[in-house]
Amino acid sequence: MGYLLVVDDDEDFAAAAAKALRDAGHEVCVELDVQSALRSMRKRRPDLAVLDVMFPENSSAGFDLARELRSGDSALRDLPILMLTAVNSRFPLGFSSKDIDERWLPVDEFLEKPVDLDLLCTRVADLLRRARAPEGPAAS
Repeated sequence: MGYLLVVDDDEDFAAAAAKALRDAGHEVCVELDVQSALRSMRKRRPDLAVLDVMFPENSSAGFDLARELRSGDSALRDLPILMLTAVNSRFPLGFSSKDIDERWLPVDEFLEKPVDLDLLCTRVADLLRRARAPEGPAAS
């Protein structure tokens, strides 16, 4: 189990996701905007962040935050990130896990809203397991 940060401006969705993740045994903090999320992460590093893409002040704030995390503070650079968004329903661009890229979409996993909360819990568990796995040839 882990300490998770859910970053989403949709309070109802964030509460539902947090409840499902807590029921799965995780400790969960919810932040409703990117700046609060950054402050929270710097105070206590989560084991994994679940990021929305679109926020009222910036329709790509989640993308921007993911890029900032990967290129900024070394304590957060390797933080596992699950991007969870409805961007494809608002802007039919067809974003998916195939678009994950170190520079453009530097996340570990991509899920679309609406998401089955059981699937969310499964993906979070998988990401945490991968993040905790020892690296190198012995891990293979």
